[in-house]
Amino acid sequence: MNFDTNSANLKAESHAILDRVAKSLNDWPQIRVEIAGHTDSVGSDTYNRTLSQRRADSVKKHLVEKGVAAERLTTKGYGEAEPIADNGNDAGRAKNRRVELRRLD
Repeated sequence: MNFDTNSANLKAESHAILDRVAKSLNDWPQIRVEIAGHTDSVGSDTYNRTLSQRRADSVKKHLVEKGVAAERLTTKGYGEAEPIADNGNDAGRAKNRRVELRRLD
């Protein structure tokens, strides 16, 4: 799921994706997931870590609202530390503003 600049608000298309994720997690109650928030490199490290945590928390909130047990979900904000694209251009920065779900089991 990707985010707008300086935002932790879920985009409309993310709701449908997360609804499917919630259904799968509810079908497989033994699975635990880390929700990893990320940012582009614009802004200070402190700001980006906070923003990435807020992004992860917003995804967790949505999943919990869809019935996933909160104790199965951990969140971590990585800030700009794990880019998947070049932060030197708009397209790359857009890809880096994301949340990833990582299976823990």
